[in-house]
Amino acid sequence: MAAERLQKLIAQAGICSRRRAEELLRAGRIQVNGSVAQLGDRADPQCDAIALDGRPLQAAAAPLVLLLNKPAGVLSSCHDPQGRPVVLDLLPPELARGQGLHPVGRLDAESRGALLLSNDGTLTLELTHPRYAHSKTYRVWVRGEPSQATLDRWARGVPLDGQPSQAVRLQLLQRGQGRTLLELVMGEGKNRQIRRTAELLGHPVLDLQRIAIGPIALGELPEGRWRRIHPQEWDTPPSRH
Repeated sequence: MAAERLQKLIAQAGICSRRRAEELLRAGRIQVNGSVAQLGDRADPQCDAIALDGRPLQAAAAPLVLLLNKPAGVLSSCHDPQGRPVVLDLLPPELARGQGLHPVGRLDAESRGALLLSNDGTLTLELTHPRYAHSKTYRVWVRGEPSQATLDRWARGVPLDGQPSQAVRLQLLQRGQGRTLLELVMGEGKNRQIRRTAELLGHPVLDLQRIAIGPIALGELPEGRWRRIHPQEWDTPPSRH
């Protein structure tokens, strides 16, 4: 096969996403034929010996995508130095170790709901890069009962950190007893965007659940459980599958 960029080969091997692979290259942790590789280097895995921290790069595992209903209090990470629970802890050992699974995007520790896990770095890029515009749907309980003017402001997009935000499809589902349930459909995902926006508008989040990522919905999947995702479940399945 022709030589390809190292970050792509590392991602295809299921070690991590391309973005993380670029960080490994910058840190000097990737070697090709015994020499430290640089960002932008190419290699042919059929001819070149590629290693991470001196350990040979393994052949890519079969492409795998899981949908997990993440509980609150679980980190969207593969491991945590402080020993806190991570999403891989919710998988059986044969999947959690040796498959190269990693979270696709993030869901903050306090939030719950739909999170994809994959060992396919190319798919991870397609699902997380803004140019692919996969919408995400949330059910959010906020404190208080926002006025229509406040909801309209949220729907137009509330700037964060001096940067504009995209418009949001917002639907009021329920209100009463000092709280309100909203459904939000968003095409972007800034860091803790929903929580920060709700705080700015004076209605802090009480509970945040992501119920769908693009066409993939939680449905009846119980919290803490997972299921395999077939490529045909996507509107436009990647051609490589």
